[in-house]
Amino acid sequence: MNDNEIIISGQNLELTDALKASVVNKMSKLFTHDDRIIRLRVELSYKPNKHHHNEFSAKGHIEIQGPDMIVSVASDDMYKSIDELIVKLARKVRRRHRLERIKRNKLHDVDIPATLPKIA
Repeated sequence: MNDNEIIISGQNLELTDALKASVVNKMSKLFTHDDRIIRLRVELSYKPNKHHHNEFSAKGHIEIQGPDMIVSVASDDMYKSIDELIVKLARKVRRRHRLERIKRNKLHDVDIPATLPKIA
């Protein structure tokens, strides 16, 4: 990763080296989809629950030229949450890239209501 930056933070959770390496390894693949991604923030959190399984959530925030993309996923396993987050973020980036490409290829006529003087 040259200029790209991945910021990882945790709430109620200790960020181990293995967890950080897993996130960086998987998230760095997103930079290949679109070269306009500036920064990627990943927030991992843990919410203990007495009645149900413990809940691990992962929230991804992509800072890109244009509107930022924010996705959040929750499950009963942290690594599963990270994997689902990667899938959702990649889908969102590819969709945005595809829509921009379609928009770029569509030409439309411009209708100017006024008559323009001709220059001799």
